[in-house]
Amino acid sequence: MSVKIHYQNTHFITSAPDIRHLPEDEGIEIAFAGRSNAGKSSSLNRLTNQRALAKTSKTPGRTQLINLFKVDEGCHIVDLPGYGFAQVPLEMKKKWQKSLGEYLQKRKCLKGLVVLMDIRHPMKDLDQQLIFWAVDCGIPVQVLLTKADKLKSGARKAQVLKIRKDAVGFGGDVSVAAFSSLKGIGVDTLRNKLDEWYAPAFAHLDADIEDAESGDSDTQNESSED
Repeated sequence: MSVKIHYQNTHFITSAPDIRHLPEDEGIEIAFAGRSNAGKSSSLNRLTNQRALAKTSKTPGRTQLINLFKVDEGCHIVDLPGYGFAQVPLEMKKKWQKSLGEYLQKRKCLKGLVVLMDIRHPMKDLDQQLIFWAVDCGIPVQVLLTKADKLKSGARKAQVLKIRKDAVGFGGDVSVAAFSSLKGIGVDTLRNKLDEWYAPAFAHLDADIEDAESGDSDTQNESSED
């Protein structure tokens, strides 16, 4: 049985300053991370076909908390604090970096990482550090080259090919795709990847249905024997 995930039903659960304030470490979480102003909030809104699921801001660095959203039973999306914005005070940067690092290193239900980068300015040092960490931990990564509508088709394809080639150097499960919240480029690719990562959360449904069908069959057999 293939389960169709309805991303439009995604809803906000809670915000937390660190992992100690998050719900139980269970189920499957997919984290979205990226530099400030990489288009993280816009991508979440486009993924779920909701205008204001994640709050967008013209001021980079506004997302200071870990935001948790429920997609389906046992399936969550985590919007992590943006990183790398120069105008944020150093003390605040350190605080965000600590909460981000704690989540990435200690959250056991994290099963996939979506890293967003502006297609015109990809693979900055912090982006690469994040991907290297995920690969070291055996976590698959989907790189989204956001704002892909800013480039013409030829330049966009060339940039995707270049970054895919660069991604081989990370040595792990790292996929790369162009993405545009405005034009809808790459939305299906993102949903398909998330479907793949969330699939284990629905495995028990298959087992429950098989058990129920087996039980019904046994009951019918007993009735016919009587």
